[in-house]
Amino acid sequence: MKTNLVTRAGWQKLDDELKYLWKIKRPQVTQAVSEAAALGDRSDNAEYKEGKRELRSIDRRVRFLVKRLDDLKIVDHGPEQIGKIFFGAWVELENEAGDVVQYRIVGTDEIDTKNHHITIDSPMARALIGKQVDDEVAVKTPCGLKLWFINQIQYQPFAAP
Repeated sequence: MKTNLVTRAGWQKLDDELKYLWKIKRPQVTQAVSEAAALGDRSDNAEYKEGKRELRSIDRRVRFLVKRLDDLKIVDHGPEQIGKIFFGAWVELENEAGDVVQYRIVGTDEIDTKNHHITIDSPMARALIGKQVDDEVAVKTPCGLKLWFINQIQYQPFAAP
């Protein structure tokens, strides 16, 4: 199941990528292909072939982004969400061993494990939706059931430790 939800920042990032590809990258590659084509025999021209391959790749990504941006629904948090976990929330969790983790619940287009962004479709996010501070959450994982305690919920990034 893939939801069509996105945060405002996530939508902007995809839109910026589309604009960059269409207005900057594609014209640069098109110019390079034109220059390579002017050199003569295209059958043995590696720069020409590579440029055409890169153009196809850019065009594929542009088509995807245009369609995806049209399908996405931007979700902003509202005051009624304060104190509960919903889409876009930053959550601090602690397990039984005392390990603390922080996650942000985002759309599938925004997954970024390095920045601890998890998709709303993940088992962890599904278990967290609607919960509040001090609730205990059981999450089914491949290693079995894991228990987490909710320490904090906010709709802005946590301050760096």
